[in-house]
Amino acid sequence: MSKQKTKYAPVGGQALMEGVMMTGPSGTAMALRLQDGSIQTEMKEFKRLKNKYKILGIPFLRGIVNMVETQVFGCKCLMESAEKTTLDFEDDDTENMSKLDKWLTEHLGPKMMAVIGGISAVLGIVMAFGLFLWLPSFLFDSLNHVVPVELLPYKALAEGLLRVALFVGYMALVARMKEIRRVFMYHGAEHKSIFCYEAQEELTVENVRKQKRFHPRCGTSFIFVTILLSIFVSVLISTLFPVLREPNMRLVWMLVKLLMLPFILGTGYECIMLAGKYQNWFTRVLTAPGIWMQRITTAEPDDEMIEVAIEALKAALGMGKDPLEAVDPAQEKQAEPEEIRETMPLEQPEPLLPAREGETPLGEAAPS
Repeated sequence: MSKQKTKYAPVGGQALMEGVMMTGPSGTAMALRLQDGSIQTEMKEFKRLKNKYKILGIPFLRGIVNMVETQVFGCKCLMESAEKTTLDFEDDDTENMSKLDKWLTEHLGPKMMAVIGGISAVLGIVMAFGLFLWLPSFLFDSLNHVVPVELLPYKALAEGLLRVALFVGYMALVARMKEIRRVFMYHGAEHKSIFCYEAQEELTVENVRKQKRFHPRCGTSFIFVTILLSIFVSVLISTLFPVLREPNMRLVWMLVKLLMLPFILGTGYECIMLAGKYQNWFTRVLTAPGIWMQRITTAEPDDEMIEVAIEALKAALGMGKDPLEAVDPAQEKQAEPEEIRETMPLEQPEPLLPAREGETPLGEAAPS
């Protein structure tokens, strides 16, 4: 394996509703485009458990802790962005509200989005379990009587491939929603602004607009790595314990998969961290599916979205400072975040996919 390491830009982020959240050396910043057209930028407090309990920062365990923390924090920022950019509790037209809306507004008020966010998170977990874990196994078992006997040993592989197809199809359908489409556009703005910073160009709309929107260390890559790992581990376990392939063992098989999940998440995190430090054929293969999926999960942003991403990035690098000088090189390694979502290397891997018309090839070095 190549020992050549890449240098990180110590920033990471997440697309929000009409905004972008960035984490950098100066902290976590959230920039939102409000309904009046102005940009609101504020710093957010993000306390990590590993800073308090060092054991949570050890390899493999840190991936599980980091994923839970970033998902919870990211969900809070997402719900807050939705509340600030789309809702105004003081100006609601109560005459046109349904009885349920009136009751929720009267009893919850500004806390409504937090409650809705909690309910949405629970429903999301249930849906993810049913759609990506239970449904593939159910469909295979339902077709058990027509599946040739010689294919039964490949049940785990078939379930895994079906899980990939369901995930890609689900994301493609969701991307057609107007609100989600705008979030994906902000996702593209986030990538482009960080690419511009990596190229050490001035953070202007013109400079950011010409950057690539696909990045190999996006959180989409983490999702695909965990899916591929889950397929591999499932095939291995089902081969060692053939009884788990039986239809009457479906619930036990689901339980085994749940027990494997922490190991898979931890291993997936370490793989992505490895891909961020080394560039070789193995790491390029790891990130290739995630780059392909970004054709769905990112979209070309407009100039107003780019402005928001720039403001968030500047704040995360140091408010009131020159964005190209905000990071002290001596502190860069210490400031380097471990978020999976957007760990950005300064050097890009070799081309993995052909560029579309008007887009920069994925492997081309960032402009300088």
